[in-house]
Parts: sequence; structure tokens; C-alpha cells
Amino acid sequence: MSANPGATAILLLAHGTPGKAEDVPAYMDRVTGGRGVPESVIKEVAHRYALIGQSPLTALTAQQADALARELGMPVYFGMRNWHPFIADTVTRMSADGVTHAVVICLAPQNSRTSVGLYLRATMAAAEGKMTVDFVESWHDHPSLIAAFAEKLSAMLNERGRSPIIFTAHSVPCRTIAGQDADPYSNQAKQTAALVAQSCGIKDTQWHFAFQSQGMSGGPWIGPTVEDEITGLKAAGHEEFIIQPVGFVCDHVEVLYDIDISFKDFAAQRGMRMWRAESLNDSPLFIAALADLARKALARAPQPTENEDHRAVVR
Repeated sequence: MSANPGATAILLLAHGTPGKAEDVPAYMDRVTGGRGVPESVIKEVAHRYALIGQSPLTALTAQQADALARELGMPVYFGMRNWHPFIADTVTRMSADGVTHAVVICLAPQNSRTSVGLYLRATMAAAEGKMTVDFVESWHDHPSLIAAFAEKLSAMLNERGRSPIIFTAHSVPCRTIAGQDADPYSNQAKQTAALVAQSCGIKDTQWHFAFQSQGMSGGPWIGPTVEDEITGLKAAGHEEFIIQPVGFVCDHVEVLYDIDISFKDFAAQRGMRMWRAESLNDSPLFIAALADLARKALARAPQPTENEDHRAVVR
């Protein structure tokens, strides 16, 4: 859906993923900001991408954007921080299409300076002098997001009974949440999990929380790890469990490899069975959450004048 001159549009942001295993070196260079990555890490990441064939992240983000555009009846674009289509390229396209104001939603519901903060910085650098921006900073507890996760988990519980649950989110470096100006990410991720559990009627003793996909190089990352929680469940006598990632909103390598292959193998080696709730992908409830965020931002959108400076609003 194309925009008109002076138009407002929605911009969805995601991490980005290489199209094929051969793209991993260039991709990792982007992820690390050119700091350099050991060859062993590049080979391991390429191996993981090869095992899942191709990450569906870009295609699924496009589907989410299309579904949101239909729901709102207005243009919805998407940009990636670390791969094509890059945020800067998408903003340039939006400007060429006549967009002068963008509501920006990062497809990472929990706010961290190592994720959402970097998306904000990249967006503002790209939008400077082109358009005003209303950036939705955090939406980890949105009722429709919780309902979307609960719907997927309930379907799995109906199949597997009351197996213990491990909710997960992507780990971040320990330095991120240290200090007086602590990062809200860890608490927000756990709050998302608690709200989903409550929605599904899961007792506090039936669910656990872990951080997954810790970095392979450089410094400590927050835990507990998923492996720690699996080991604890085994020691408590459990033979099977369910994982639901609540820090991700679609399938990609951290789901299709880290959970479906690595954690499943880790469990099997301990005589345990692992099940995973489906990802949200283009869930109607998830799209409803995005639509509500967008509508609320649109309702407070500025009425630009011809000489108005382009600016950011962070919610």
C-alpha cells in the first residue's frame, strides 16, 4: 500500500537475518558493529543457519506488516537493523513515497538499551530531516499480546496436559542491567511471562523463566540459562516440559535452532521430552496488539506545519 504526500505511515522494526548461510560473515559484522568476530563463532552461526535451511524472519515480518496494513487501512513498512531491508533504506523509501510522520513499533515487546535502544538510535538517524517519528518504546504487557501468547500456550497445554512451562526471552549482557540506571528488560520479560501464565491459569509452581541464546563471545550474559532450568526440572523428577519464548514474536534462528534443535537435544540426552508452543507469527491477536498500539499513537500524532522541525516522540 503506497503512501500519499504528507502522509502518516507505520514502520515495524526487526533484528534482521541473513538470507543464506554464506551471508553470515557480513551479517555478524553488522551485528557486532564491525568489532570483529572469531572465525569459530562465524562457523557456528553459519552451521545453525544451514541446519534450519533459511530463517523465515524477513518473510514473516513482511506478513505481519501486510496484515497490519489491512487491519489499519494504511501503509505499513518494515525495516531491519542488521540486514536487508535496512532501517535507513526503508526510511528513505518512505520519504520518497511522501511519508512525513511515522509511528514506529519495534517487534521486541520488552525494552532494552541493547535492542530497542539501538533501534531507536538507528531510526532517528535515518529519519532526521525527513519525517517526524512517534516511537513506541515498550509494550510487554499489552493485553492483546498477552492473549496471543496465551492462545498459543493453551493449545499446547490441551495437547500435553499440565507439563511444567519454561518461558524464555533472549539474554543480554550483564552490564546492560547493572548500575543505578538499570535496564528494564529483565523485569519486563518476566512480567510478560507472569501475565501469560496468569491468563492460562498456570500456578506459580508450574512455570519457570530462563534467558536463552547467550552470546558466544565477550563477557557474562544474564541467566538462568534454559539448560539450567531443564537440569532443575530433571532433578525434580519431571520427564517432559513445554517451552514458550515470550521475547520473540515470530520464528527465526533463536527459535528454530536454539529451541527446536539445541534445547530439544539437551533434553533428550537427559531422557526428557520437550515441546514448544507455536510462535505468534501472523496471529490475529498479535496483529490486534500492533493495531491498537498504532491507533493510539496515531491519535496523538502531531499536525505538522510546512516549516515544522522533524522530531521524535518516545512512548
